[in-house]
Amino acid sequence: MSPSSEKTAQTIERLQSMHARMKQELQRVIVGQDEVIDQLLVAILSRGHCLLVGVPGLAKTLLISSLSKTMELSFNRIQFTPDLMPGDITGTELLHIDPETSERRFRFAKGPIFANVVLADEINRTPPKTQAALLEAMMERQVTISGESHPLPEPFFVLATQNPIEQEGTYPLPEAQLDRFMFMIHVPYPTLEDEREILKRTTAGQSVVPEIVIEGEELLELQAAVREIPITDAAMDYVLAITRGTRVRSDSPLEFLRKWVTWGAGPRASQFLVLGAKAHAAIRGNDHVTIDDIKAVAKPTLRHRIVTNFSAESEGMTSDAIIDLLLEAVDPAAGVGAGIPGVASA
Repeated sequence: MSPSSEKTAQTIERLQSMHARMKQELQRVIVGQDEVIDQLLVAILSRGHCLLVGVPGLAKTLLISSLSKTMELSFNRIQFTPDLMPGDITGTELLHIDPETSERRFRFAKGPIFANVVLADEINRTPPKTQAALLEAMMERQVTISGESHPLPEPFFVLATQNPIEQEGTYPLPEAQLDRFMFMIHVPYPTLEDEREILKRTTAGQSVVPEIVIEGEELLELQAAVREIPITDAAMDYVLAITRGTRVRSDSPLEFLRKWVTWGAGPRASQFLVLGAKAHAAIRGNDHVTIDDIKAVAKPTLRHRIVTNFSAESEGMTSDAIIDLLLEAVDPAAGVGAGIPGVASA
């Protein structure tokens, strides 16, 4: 085995070990939800933000807070409410008077966004003005106040929750905000056996605190290692074919896209598909990205980037169902454009 191959094997072994230990600790607190946990950990390894969507009572907040406890990182929870202001998130400048010289000057007081892991609880309950306070932080990983930029700590994640069924007193996230989230993760109801186990655990008066699995420096190293996982040109073309295939305003979109979709995914979706596939490959023990790895992260990456129209809603066609049809239509063996019937090559 060559030195580079040996290094890759060791890196993958570390990534698998970290994933297994973190999942084990989370499962001490969270019953079931294996797929949700896996997707959350893939996003963490990919350096991406996540939006967890599910009805109340499915332990979305508990899952995120428990995840933060498995990492030796700073953690802040922000409860989003209609009266929350941007300064309540980013921080603000306060007038400071020196007690000795009586000199007056403004001093920046950091807000709760200055943490490694930020839980944005019920993010759609605050107005767009306050939601926009997260845009720069999530993309540039800094906050600018009065023309001065303040870098956020690394690693940095925004893990948000949202209730999909309650509309009163909520403000839908704009597309620019949604596009900052690498994954939108659907949190389903528990199975019968899982719900029975939930009752046993939560009504017995016992509490479990997950143990620390990884430190910040090690996590940064593993995130960098994920980006070194190789991906072939053919797999890269498959990613491009999927992303470009969602765009109904291309030259010759697929018929079902023309019928049900208003807007498709942008280039950021392609980036997240590749990074997510690399992380997924690593935790499965693969030393390169496969087509199955790309398919595994397609739904959480694309579902919030496909804007459906009234026809889709009236016919009960969700973005997930459209993604399924798209994955069936795209030929992994063909190049960009040629992989989708009727779509012109790039």
